[in-house]
Amino acid sequence: MELAHYSDYAVRLVNTEEPARNKDALTSVDAVLALVGPNAQVARRVTDTDVTRFRNVRGRLRAVFEAADNGDHVLAVDLLNSLLMEFPVSPQVSGHELIGENGTPDWHIHLADHPSNASAGYAAIASMGLAFHLTEHGPDRLGLCRAAPCRNAYLDTSTNRSRRYCSDRCATRANVAAYRARKRLEAEESARSGRSAETAQETRALSDR
Repeated sequence: MELAHYSDYAVRLVNTEEPARNKDALTSVDAVLALVGPNAQVARRVTDTDVTRFRNVRGRLRAVFEAADNGDHVLAVDLLNSLLMEFPVSPQVSGHELIGENGTPDWHIHLADHPSNASAGYAAIASMGLAFHLTEHGPDRLGLCRAAPCRNAYLDTSTNRSRRYCSDRCATRANVAAYRARKRLEAEESARSGRSAETAQETRALSDR
């Protein structure tokens, strides 16, 4: 469903913070403007007070991802529903892009927000997009990166529901870390086996005297 692409709004907002690294990119109006990007309708309404509001919405959206990642799908849905009730949107038919030789409008559903501040408008669209993604693909498709200390949010669109990392970079880093851990374990086991063999050999030598 085309409306599911609005779920990227939620991912982008959640990932402006890295709790494990104590990093927060959402600290100024400029940071908010960078987040909303070309969405001029939201950008025109951004004020200093929206920085705190965006961060509050971010925490609530992260809670949805955390609940889904922990397998508590009922809680994830309840948290998302509370956002949908607080930040409603109005679906509208839009045809702002023309297709074909005759310039036929590309009719599609557009999520329109009408709140008085930028954070509420963004929250409405992000929550509705996440709701469409959850109902189309399932709550188990909302996850948090397993490559510690990264805990970025991601949307799993793989055919076999196998995604566990937010990016190829994190996946590679996790695989390298796992490989090194296996090698350390093998080396430790080999060392223990070597010491055991030496002990057994010494014991036999003493018993032969």
